[in-house]
Amino acid sequence: MGIGIPELESPPAGWKRKHLLGLEDLSAEEITTILDTAEVFRRLLLEGRRRIPLLEGKTCVNLFFENSTRTRTSFALAARRLGADMVDFSAATSSLSKGETVVDTAKNLEAMGIEAVIVRHSTPGTPHLLAQHLRCSVINAGDGPHEHPTQGLLDILTIRQRFGRIEGLTVALVGDIAYSRTARSDIWGLKKLGAHVIVCGPSTLVSPRWAELGVEYCYSLDEILPRVDVLNLLRIQFERQLTRPFPSVREYAHLYGMNRERLARTKPSVLVIAPGPINRGVEVSPDVADGPHSAILTQVTNGVAVRMAVLWLLICGGKE
Repeated sequence: MGIGIPELESPPAGWKRKHLLGLEDLSAEEITTILDTAEVFRRLLLEGRRRIPLLEGKTCVNLFFENSTRTRTSFALAARRLGADMVDFSAATSSLSKGETVVDTAKNLEAMGIEAVIVRHSTPGTPHLLAQHLRCSVINAGDGPHEHPTQGLLDILTIRQRFGRIEGLTVALVGDIAYSRTARSDIWGLKKLGAHVIVCGPSTLVSPRWAELGVEYCYSLDEILPRVDVLNLLRIQFERQLTRPFPSVREYAHLYGMNRERLARTKPSVLVIAPGPINRGVEVSPDVADGPHSAILTQVTNGVAVRMAVLWLLICGGKE
């Protein structure tokens, strides 16, 4: 459908992906295509365009088996901005409670005539499993501690907007590296675009084996502050941990919380982001979260544009 926007007349000729399962699978060129497309949608949204009917008549399903505010709502808004219908699936009231498998549930939804399923599940690999059994597009909205590709993309988009590039930047991921799916997607995407990545946190959450992925690891936030361009403050994933990885939340905030004093030891141009939800006073103090170096709400705005780009590219351009 023509909408008078040359960049959106059709998906890029080289785009062939039907599913988005993780950034590990994407090339630097594919990541850049999504980011560039998201920038177009972001510009249109900021200009006041609330409906860009590229997916008129299409139907998407939010298949969430874990709680979500930003991601679920962001995908729903993205689909509706594109003119698609969005169905929110409730696992608690579904036939899963009667013994139906996740695959059978998804296949029954597909049989009703849908073009994309957005899945979040506590078990790593669930989106990959569904992609093997479904003809419609499958989008990973978080599979356990494995990946969260659209969060990684919106993080990278936010960084690129501030600095105009990714290559050559030093980005620190601070906090719960062991259980964070956002950390994994950020690492894959940032490294493919040429950034230097540091993972930082308690030794119980940051293993030296991260070096095998070509990232630097460090246990002292104060040590790396002067040389980072971006600080991505990750939430502690208490719901995924079997044991408490540090003595107390107060101690964690003392050693790794980003506050005014630590901010003063960073570069004047430092960017502070966080995937959310943020715990004020733990990962970040209120004055930093709401200060001029923070782009936390910009990330949320970018999330809608990124998910619009992903839905359009996969549904209209996917040829896998």
